[in-house]
Amino acid sequence: MSVVDNLEPKLLWKEFEKISKIPRCSKHEGKIREYLLAFAKQYGLKSKTDKTGNVVISKPASSGMEGKPTVILQSHMDMVCEKNSDVDHDFTKDPIKFKLNGDNLTADGTTLGADDGIGVATTLAILEDNTLKHGPIEGLFTVDEETGLTGAFALESDMLTGKIMLNIDSEDFGVITVGCAGGGDSKIELPLKTQSISKDMENMLIKISGLRGGHSGVDAHEQRGNAIKLLARMLWKTSQNYDFCLADIKGGDKHNAIPREAYAKVSIDKADKNKFISDLKSEEKDILGEIKPIDPNFKMDVEDIEKPDKVLDKNSQNNLLDLLHGLPHGVDKMSYDIPGLVETSTNLATVVLDGNNAIMGLSSRSSITSALQDFRDRIHAIANLSGATVSEETPYPGWKPNLDSKLLKQSKKIFKDMYGEEPTVEAIHAGLECGIIGEKFPGMDMISIGPTIKYPHSPEEQVHVSTVGKFYDFTLKIIESV
Repeated sequence: MSVVDNLEPKLLWKEFEKISKIPRCSKHEGKIREYLLAFAKQYGLKSKTDKTGNVVISKPASSGMEGKPTVILQSHMDMVCEKNSDVDHDFTKDPIKFKLNGDNLTADGTTLGADDGIGVATTLAILEDNTLKHGPIEGLFTVDEETGLTGAFALESDMLTGKIMLNIDSEDFGVITVGCAGGGDSKIELPLKTQSISKDMENMLIKISGLRGGHSGVDAHEQRGNAIKLLARMLWKTSQNYDFCLADIKGGDKHNAIPREAYAKVSIDKADKNKFISDLKSEEKDILGEIKPIDPNFKMDVEDIEKPDKVLDKNSQNNLLDLLHGLPHGVDKMSYDIPGLVETSTNLATVVLDGNNAIMGLSSRSSITSALQDFRDRIHAIANLSGATVSEETPYPGWKPNLDSKLLKQSKKIFKDMYGEEPTVEAIHAGLECGIIGEKFPGMDMISIGPTIKYPHSPEEQVHVSTVGKFYDFTLKIIESV
């Protein structure tokens, strides 16, 4: 038996388990798309796709509800595929392994895919259940939300007819989201030169691990440790006292996930090795003292390795360490208008040496368009000082709150009637597809809701089971009452 077999609502958990067996990393949604189209055929529902691979499944109104307006249930079919380095898991073929601990459903050392698998499963359960009362429903499943909102950007104008949309991609039950940040990625390329090294050097791997990582937007306010930044700090500081050579550095994997692990390969004179490691450990202790409340498992390991073929020349090494240590990460500004909301932030997400270049990826967010552009301009300025070049992807728009929304007012009343308290209405420091879809389909009345999902985009990801049934009932009531 699966650990979700006895969970309610049964249809939702049945579908969540099914899709958790299907590969669906971002940009690799072919198998889950096939499943959605087969699902539509199985239940006699109309379906269509566009050139990008988005899917819409339509369900007609239940008897007596034909006069109701169409409600769009929107979710994304891809997931962030992250795992701990000591976990043997192939996301291209292996099913997600569930672990249930009390009210928390997690995966075994990998991301769970509740973001946005719960949204997909919710829509499928509603499309499957013929006992429900509802007007016409359009289930919109977009592709590649996690790496650039690609599906929403490319959504074709004839895919939707409805003007009321429930985005099912929020992560706090009892919260109705009505706005989100916009954002954009930056890619920095720093040219490098290499040289050979002496045979008498000691060669070692320095690895940072144990950090929590997480969602670069949702978790930005917690200011969790960034493995790339911490490793760069340690290398930059020790470079002031030791003449070591850097052979390689790598960290991070996804643009919207805070890097949990990073490593560097260095070579150093034998006479300096022990003191060098001692100074690294001293810096490790200082860092842990700073971040222990949020990242108590941070650690650094050092191990001997084979002599590298090449190392960076001194000028390239200094430029790279200066750049990595100087680049921004984390919260830049808090909102003046909404207490506790991060306004502007960035995530130094990845670094890798590729041929004769160091390539760094950053993901920046802001609820203010001009502030987002200014932050990206600052990244340009810092890169210029190191002789690096910067390329940028087109930013995606934020979603401006509409507190006069009819759907919002109705949903607030329903929630209070069901649960005896007012829901929280807020904007979030993360990207939702609502901003893009709202631009493509003017006049769309939208809110975003969901159960409680903690630590998405990391192997700590968990969904609070008790909130899933409440969220599902809330969703059904909104659909019935529209």
